[in-house]
Amino acid sequence: MRKEWYIGGKTWAALMEVVMKVPEKNAYGIKRLKSKNVRNAIVQRISQDFNLTPIIAEAYFRQISAYFSEHLNVKLTSGQIAYEAVCADEPASTHIALARKITATLTLNDLGSDLSALAESGLAGLRRHRLLRLTREAYDQGAVLSYEDLAVLLTTSPATVKRDVRALRQRGLFVITRGWKQDMGPGLSHKTQIIDLYLKGYQFTQIEQKTNHSETSVLRYLRSFAQVIGLYAQHFSPGQIRVVTGFSDKLIGEYIELYKQFQPLNNRRLQMLLQPHRVEKKGDSQCRK
Repeated sequence: MRKEWYIGGKTWAALMEVVMKVPEKNAYGIKRLKSKNVRNAIVQRISQDFNLTPIIAEAYFRQISAYFSEHLNVKLTSGQIAYEAVCADEPASTHIALARKITATLTLNDLGSDLSALAESGLAGLRRHRLLRLTREAYDQGAVLSYEDLAVLLTTSPATVKRDVRALRQRGLFVITRGWKQDMGPGLSHKTQIIDLYLKGYQFTQIEQKTNHSETSVLRYLRSFAQVIGLYAQHFSPGQIRVVTGFSDKLIGEYIELYKQFQPLNNRRLQMLLQPHRVEKKGDSQCRK
């Protein structure tokens, strides 16, 4: 009876069979052919042009691919454009060339609402209507527009944009430009003003119309307010709250003052905010009519 040799749990004959099949798989140069693709060609050029190892060049390629996917893979509908705007989280002190950008989808032309605005208020009214829409859309996507951005988008001058913004704010409307978003000037931040309206009983739709913010943005501010006040109620100091939340000292101070103003009144909405998962939605019966 022939003695079988075992290596790694396989018979010698089985191992030889596997070995003999290897050249067969590579007989047509499959591995070499697979390497001849666009990805590898770009990685090779990056490695050569910047004197990088293949591993580092591959990492660069992946990161650059992610950037292209983020900024160029944009789907537009009629009347929309893709516009590079500064990220809303960038500090006002950051130079525009160094600030992180976001590709925002903006609606330049919406025939239904634009024609109504034109019929009711003329060309100036149409321009201001579009200005409100553009700033709101950009902010909803995490970006903010400057006066210069708006001037280009609306084919007008920065001076005209400033006049339009001033006129809209005199009507009590919020216009979310980069400078105003960063709360450069004195007075309460727009976030605190929105929370104040909510605690006073305004409906979500009223807050949205008055402040030019979407429901998503309003809810985000309510959550940030609840987070700050929840920590304050647990006797965290403003400095500790800043470390935990990342919010500015100015905003934290405003939220705490707002809490001190409404807390003695047993404000129903304030009580609901401090109870997780019970933030009110549209149509609350206690809202103002």
